[in-house]
Amino acid sequence: MSARLAWFAALALAGCTPQVAPAPITAPTGKALSTACDGRDGWSDPAPPAKIFGNTYYVGTCGISALLIAAPDGLVLIDGATAEAAPGILANIRALGLDPKNIRYLLASHEHLDHVGGLKALQDATGAAVLARREAVATLTSGEPEAIDPQRGAIPPFAGVKVARELKDGEVLPIRDISLTLHATPGHTPGSTSWTWRSCEAGDCRTIAYVDSLSAVSADDYRFSDHPDYVAMLRATFAKVPTLPCGLLITPHPGASNLFARLAGEAPLVDANACKTYAEGAAKRLDERLAKEAAAR
Repeated sequence: MSARLAWFAALALAGCTPQVAPAPITAPTGKALSTACDGRDGWSDPAPPAKIFGNTYYVGTCGISALLIAAPDGLVLIDGATAEAAPGILANIRALGLDPKNIRYLLASHEHLDHVGGLKALQDATGAAVLARREAVATLTSGEPEAIDPQRGAIPPFAGVKVARELKDGEVLPIRDISLTLHATPGHTPGSTSWTWRSCEAGDCRTIAYVDSLSAVSADDYRFSDHPDYVAMLRATFAKVPTLPCGLLITPHPGASNLFARLAGEAPLVDANACKTYAEGAAKRLDERLAKEAAAR
């Protein structure tokens, strides 16, 4: 039996075992999170946990999102912020009354220090399996950005992790009830990944979309106009994002989707056009960047 088939067989066997539904979780309000982070947006600035919707919780920092999904088959953590932030993320999970050792999977948005620098400490503390797109694996393993990453040389390396398995675009993870789905959205990095899942609360079910960063930022000596294939990849992602199921948008930098104000009730939590608006803004900024590069010639 191949390793891949064995992996699925183990999951199927586990699926036959009765699972206990997670107990109700009491979490601080979004208002408390917004207040705690007022004027603070550092990558490692500690923040309290907060309920987002249904089974989904914010456990990250004031400047970087980390999301916990309390699924029937175990916990899933998406993104790990920085190495300095990892103890706070673990503390936030415990503050929700949950045991970090019940984290089944560690997932990521994109392979930069500010979002995955804490994964190694979190993997060591929990024993969870890291799953990722093939395009992200080399960097997640080595901690060094890919040669084609526009930010290579401008962003520091991080401690690498062991990746248990590669995932494909459109793959649904074998976790009951939530339809946790990977969406390849390359551009900010070659391995950029977005995630969608189903979350229900009092009979109200929504699809949460954790859409990766779309910004075309780079090292000082990088010119996007010198890399037409990379620009084409970005534009394909800008076209794809509005087609994703996007009931409730969250982004790796919470400020990019005004998340804290929305959780505090100061702005609508749900916007049917959120993913479209997010992608259009990124496309406009790329056009401005390309125009600036052309004018500098």
